This record gives sequence, C-alpha cells and structure tokens, in this order.
Amino acid sequence: MKVQEDKPYDDINITPMLDLAYVLLVIFILMCTASVQGLKVNLPHASAGKPLSAPKTKAISIKDDGSLVLDAVPVTLAELEQRLAAQKAQTPEFPVVIKGSGVAQYQSVMDVLDVLGRLGLSQVGLATSKPPGS
Repeated sequence: MKVQEDKPYDDINITPMLDLAYVLLVIFILMCTASVQGLKVNLPHASAGKPLSAPKTKAISIKDDGSLVLDAVPVTLAELEQRLAAQKAQTPEFPVVIKGSGVAQYQSVMDVLDVLGRLGLSQVGLATSKPPGS
C-alpha cells in the first residue's frame, strides 16, 4: 500500500509562530521600558545652608533581663540619664519611645520613666504591638 504524499496539508501548526510572537512581545516591552528615562531638566540650586535633619526621636528598649538599650547601644541607667541630658542640652524638646519587653520587670520601666521625669521630657510614648488575630 502506498501512502499518499500528494494530499494537501489540512492543518497549520501555529505554535512556533506564537512562541516567536511572545518572545518578540517580551523584547519589545523590555526595550520600551528601558528606553524611557525621563526628561533632562536644569534643576534649581539651593543655598548652602543647614540641611533639614530627621527627627531626633530616641528609642529606649528594655530587654527581658531588665537591661537598657538606647538607639541600639546598651547603656546603664546612669549612662541613659547622661546621654539624654546631653541630647536635651542640644535639643530642648525631643520625643522618646519606650519599648519594654512583656516579661521585663515593671520596675525597669518605672526607672526609665523616673529618669525622663527628672530631665523634664514630656514627649514620651510607649510602644506596643497588636494582639494576635487583629
């Protein structure tokens, strides 16, 4: 039996053509986004004055064992008072955030609040976390 090779091709396989189209589309998207860089403008010049600085919020952390950390630096209670007094001399009013561990002794938190009260710092916040499931 002889296979008919003269039969016309009934269906066209378009998968390679679609693959090529997708590759070209991806290349087109990448090239268009890479070529958009914005406009060139001449920016104005500012005076050489004092730059704006970030707020000087101080973070006091009280660990589980009652040890204190001021802005990621371990300190004692006396060192904490000295550093905060030096900061108050530079900036009379600055915010302080107290992050106390849930298992730390309450006396440690009261000692820190006592130091802040002696220095006359009134912008004090206590950091908390949301309860689970909220």
